[in-house]
Amino acid sequence: MGAFLDKPKTDKHNEHGVGNGLHYGLASMQGWRIEMEDAHCAVANLPGELKDWAFFGVFDGHAGATVSSHCSANLLNCITSGEEFKAKALVNTESENEQKLIEIVKKGIHAGFLRLDESMRQMPEVVTGGDKSGTTAVCALISPKYMFVANCGDSRGVLNRKGGIGFSTHDHKPINPGEQERIQNAGGTVMIQRVNGSLAVSRALGDYEYKNVEGKGPCEQLVSPEPEIFVESRQEEDEFLVLACDGVWDVMSNEDLCAFIRSRLLLTHDLENITNQVVDTCLFKGSRDNMSIVLIVLPGAPKVSEEALKKEQELELFLEKKVQELCDTETQIGMPHIMQSLSGETIPGLPPGGGLPAKRGYIETVFKRIRPEWAKAENLDDIGDGLDHLVCVPSAAMRDTLSSLLDN
Repeated sequence: MGAFLDKPKTDKHNEHGVGNGLHYGLASMQGWRIEMEDAHCAVANLPGELKDWAFFGVFDGHAGATVSSHCSANLLNCITSGEEFKAKALVNTESENEQKLIEIVKKGIHAGFLRLDESMRQMPEVVTGGDKSGTTAVCALISPKYMFVANCGDSRGVLNRKGGIGFSTHDHKPINPGEQERIQNAGGTVMIQRVNGSLAVSRALGDYEYKNVEGKGPCEQLVSPEPEIFVESRQEEDEFLVLACDGVWDVMSNEDLCAFIRSRLLLTHDLENITNQVVDTCLFKGSRDNMSIVLIVLPGAPKVSEEALKKEQELELFLEKKVQELCDTETQIGMPHIMQSLSGETIPGLPPGGGLPAKRGYIETVFKRIRPEWAKAENLDDIGDGLDHLVCVPSAAMRDTLSSLLDN
């Protein structure tokens, strides 16, 4: 299947933690890709004088995992070890000149990205040409008063406030007018929405084969390592910040993802569970990429609600009844048929932003309980859910799997 597996790898890596009034959970999953190229970083309490600050990041690698892994381990240090972060104004949160503080931090983040990108040129595998990988990056440096969110590429950060989206970073794509102008000024072209017809992002760390134009500075190359930095004053209405790679955003809009997460926060305090639900839902919605998400929950986040729990229980009872009815009327039935049948129903109370794919795991559990022998034969891990927008396993692979299982 080229760059894809015959079936998705759905094992997840999870972390969670607490610090500085923040709670975070994260999940990453390889999915359909032949390699896991994503990486992440989560530090709820920075060391030393920045102990009241936190740092989180998601790094979406391409053409290998070397650069994404290196950036996840080193970007924070590259930012905080610079001269800019040695300024006393940084730890003086009562500074009379707040704007000066903001500019110092922005300058430090900008310089940290460029220092890291330049330093990676000296890695042996890069020098020899053996490694040509690159990575997008989205990170958040959170102080008691501000959020500094830096984006380089098409991973994205979104802040949800009471009432809706507070802000979102901007994806850096070659077709964006400003990005296209820089690419052309560096002697490149944008074809099929890609840099020189190849790379789908216009800003990234690494990707040094696109950064060798003589006479051009590091931020003037075909691919730029320059981050776009957003600054938001923290407010009581802030609920949560999401950092995620494009494997998530490809199938969920800002509004859909935030609505889905918010609805899950009304049901559980378990942030790992919520981020697992996000990547599973994205898989069932048709994402073919690696998926990584960091969820940072702020003090203003919604709390678990008895009313929401009751509605979720009612939804699951309704779904169980529908699955039982389908199994009672069909002697041979599988998950694709069940999901397709349910997709034509009017089902009250489906998770906002997630819809029926968000309950696919629960539906599968019910089906396995009702029809354990057929569920085993069908090998549910290999078969899609039957929704029109989900790319299923090729029929040949499905037949081989079924044949092998039945033989056994």
